[in-house]
Amino acid sequence: MAGAFDDEVEQTVSIQEYLKDVEEQELEADLVLGGDEGKECTYNNGYMKRQAIFSCLTCTPDGNAGVCTACSLSCHDGHEIVELWTKRNFRCDCGNSKFGEVFCKLFPNKDVENAENSYNHNFKGSYCTCGRPYPDPEAEEQVEMIQCCICEDWFHEEHLGLESSDEVPRDEEGEPLYEDFICGACSGVFSFLRLYPQAIWAAEKQYAANISASKDKNVVEDAQSGCGSGGLENNISPKKDSALVNAESESVPSDEGLLLGENSGKDIDLTPTIDVSTHATCALGVDLVVTSPNVERKPMFLSKSWRDVLCKCERCSDYYKEKGISFLLEKEDSIAEYEKMAKQKREEKLQQQEGAELSLLNNLGHVEKMEILNGIADMKDEIRTFLESFDSSKPITSDDVHQVFENLAKKRRRV
Repeated sequence: MAGAFDDEVEQTVSIQEYLKDVEEQELEADLVLGGDEGKECTYNNGYMKRQAIFSCLTCTPDGNAGVCTACSLSCHDGHEIVELWTKRNFRCDCGNSKFGEVFCKLFPNKDVENAENSYNHNFKGSYCTCGRPYPDPEAEEQVEMIQCCICEDWFHEEHLGLESSDEVPRDEEGEPLYEDFICGACSGVFSFLRLYPQAIWAAEKQYAANISASKDKNVVEDAQSGCGSGGLENNISPKKDSALVNAESESVPSDEGLLLGENSGKDIDLTPTIDVSTHATCALGVDLVVTSPNVERKPMFLSKSWRDVLCKCERCSDYYKEKGISFLLEKEDSIAEYEKMAKQKREEKLQQQEGAELSLLNNLGHVEKMEILNGIADMKDEIRTFLESFDSSKPITSDDVHQVFENLAKKRRRV
């Protein structure tokens, strides 16, 4: 019986451990929400570079709408909500035509539709090529997923198309060595990245594998002339491999460009138009390339700050714009920058709270100040005394907490 009772006893934690856990959870929430406190609808901010988005399956079961943090809390409280983490270039849909008779409580005067929003199957609560939900109710253990920085879908490591999960670049502690990941479906149309220097790849073997795949799978290259502007940051000299030239490949089927899948909602055609008279070499000394239908589509793991290496010359910038991938050059698009901004907002908020507390204390008289400070000291002493005398093998009950405050009240009465 004693053994059975021991199994039922909940694990106890110290006050320090509890407070640390709360702080970590608050930080994680701030990173996901980008420091958004969820007080105002973000609709007036337009199509934001990046923000936390939620899908309400109660109001839009087809998964064709997304709402901001504030609307998820104020307008859809108690509904079946899918947390989508962040989405790029998105505007809050709450209360528009997709919601029928349901209106936004925070900002009801919205356009009937946000034409520039994109939706994928994540909005229905399914992820990866397997289409499973997260958390997966049928899984014994939830497996962490990786988000593609292009189509923004999430993938299980076993569904990345790798021979082994060991191919995912990690350090000895198991922490990722990459900043961004491009899934196999998207990598086929971003083959021009394979002509960049080794510095953009998260691991040397990744770069070697990509170059090898390019040689074996007929990458078309046309080197007619240089664009003559722009340059490469970080002083990295690119390598140009003549083996990538395939003189026999003069055209690519018009449907070669991979549309970012039936899951993307709004397809992006990334197939470059082959025009030998205008197709040119960029300032890096490498060519914008066209992949043949046989190019192996393997996932890409890109190093930290890889976007800084991308050529920003006029020719390349026009190419990104034409193919709908200009966001690669926008600093605010990266998750790293998004989280950096969230941390800054968190620090500013904490400083404001500390300032407000000090201001309140400074506005009090001497007697009031001493009462508050003595009260805080008494509470610390009582809690410390309780923890020192408490049997750590037993759980803390509500009676124990009441006893702490009763002892404090008795002490104050004696004073």
